[in-house]
Amino acid sequence: MTPNSLSAPLSQEPHVITDNLDELLAILPSDLAAAIAPADRPNLIEIVLDLGRKPEARFTDRAAYLREDVVTRVELDAVENLLGAFGDDNRAGLPATLHRISALRNRRGAIVGLTLRVGRAVTGIVDILRDLIESGQSILLMGRPGLGKTTMLREIARVLADVGQKRVVIVDTSNEIAGDGDVPHPAIGRARRMQVPRVAQQHDVMIEAVENHMPEVIVIDEIGRTEESLAARTIAERGVQLIATVHGNTLDNLLANPSMSDLIGGIQTVTLGDEEARRRRTQKTVSERKNPPTFDVVIEMVERDRISVRRPVADVVDAILRGQSAPPEVRWRDENGEINIMEPAPLPEPPAPPSSHDFSGRTDRRNGRNDSRNGNSRSNSAPRSAPKGAKGTANGVYFASQTSRAPHPSRAEAAEGEIDFQTTVERLPDGEFEDALPSWQSQPVDMTKIRRVYPFGISRSRLARASKHLGLAITPARTWQEADAVFMLSGEEGLPATSSMLKEARALRLPIIGIGGNTYAQIVARLNDLYDAPGADGVQSPRDIAVGEAKEAVQRVMQGAAPVELRPQMKSLRRLQHQVAERYHLKSFSVGREPNRRVKLVPSTGR
Repeated sequence: MTPNSLSAPLSQEPHVITDNLDELLAILPSDLAAAIAPADRPNLIEIVLDLGRKPEARFTDRAAYLREDVVTRVELDAVENLLGAFGDDNRAGLPATLHRISALRNRRGAIVGLTLRVGRAVTGIVDILRDLIESGQSILLMGRPGLGKTTMLREIARVLADVGQKRVVIVDTSNEIAGDGDVPHPAIGRARRMQVPRVAQQHDVMIEAVENHMPEVIVIDEIGRTEESLAARTIAERGVQLIATVHGNTLDNLLANPSMSDLIGGIQTVTLGDEEARRRRTQKTVSERKNPPTFDVVIEMVERDRISVRRPVADVVDAILRGQSAPPEVRWRDENGEINIMEPAPLPEPPAPPSSHDFSGRTDRRNGRNDSRNGNSRSNSAPRSAPKGAKGTANGVYFASQTSRAPHPSRAEAAEGEIDFQTTVERLPDGEFEDALPSWQSQPVDMTKIRRVYPFGISRSRLARASKHLGLAITPARTWQEADAVFMLSGEEGLPATSSMLKEARALRLPIIGIGGNTYAQIVARLNDLYDAPGADGVQSPRDIAVGEAKEAVQRVMQGAAPVELRPQMKSLRRLQHQVAERYHLKSFSVGREPNRRVKLVPSTGR
């Protein structure tokens, strides 16, 4: 993990606390309400009234009895009559407030104790993770009780609805997020609230929210059952951002919980073959992640102003299951209100699966041919020669069009290996093939201008993981309209570029780029093909420049045994530079603030 470092403060709002404490104290016996001094009220957490015991007030730093006399049945009944109805989770509330009252009952169902939990709305507390919630990623909050998970959840909903102008729906099981009563508390802003009749129906209400109200974001408090975990996965697969809390303190606790581990991909035990076990250098029975995680980011709330960020969750879980270290990114707010970020070291790379192709994705590009002993013949998987003057192009680049300069080849021709079925081509006089350009496309695609791609038949999470691993500035788009290009599954499992399912992409004139498979290795290889080659003018990509600078700095450090600072780079490129340093067994850490944050390399013997 890197040493303490400051990042530029995110946009902040003033901290405003709304507690409606007078309404809560009004339902208590008058002597108990008077016993809580005004100076102690900001630190009040809860009030405990147990039959036959002294009433107790619990503060952030201490607990104190409110009087010497014990609580009577008459007092408990009087408080109960002023509350709303208790649900099947033994919780009630006060209308237009965020307070939560929980009941203890005897075997006959009579109330013998009450816990009056103070609910507060606090604005301006999401600056510590605002970049994460605005990224569109699904976020899971964890932490012990009393750290303010629900308060954070409520403020996230307000910021996304009011500032982000998104359609936010809150599934409020216990009316703890938006308060009791039919009218939600103003603390949630423009967000809408769906109440849950019974706790066991929470998963049904979650699905109902997606199907009936078209949300962009769904906020859920306390996912605690297998059914709710499965509902969350269904919602995430529909492209809706999820913000939720779950029982547990850390990611390790969640991995050990069989009913909730599906939120981060789930765990399965597999038996490896002898060859695979030797390649991995592990025992034959290992634990692996079962599915893609429902949540992209896990936030562990350590203290009220200190969090640990675990991302990307898929890589972190894989590293933990392999027995490797996966330190979190630590963020905290100091006494001056600035956000401090301690970035972790890069996660270890997973072992590359065995493949007939190099994992880096480099293949023989000699005139786009795949030589064989039977003569020069073109394989279906062989790379194609790029159009003349192409910049950053490679094999399988399709230009969406409803017309082409040659008829689309038949499946019989493709099966005979004479032509790649997925690409519209024309036969040139010298017998070579070249990617066809539609009439409206006068120039080949410049891959350096592609920023958002729509994955068609390609795993969205694997594409995002691969682009981040390679330091590419591309992100998966959720709709055709947001995309600059389409990445589609080609080969035998894919569809032709003329498929009617790509009608909208062709109407928008989006370039359609083929990827030969949906595995992580194939996606990485294809991205390497597309972005590794310099353009026709010989200009290198920012990724190649950053990696080359890191390699030159490594040589200088190893020769001169003196620290070397690199030029400022974006975070994804700094991660690649850290990986270069780690490959040569040198220490590296980031220094400075954005946008001048940069990597510093030091000899392995010290800084």
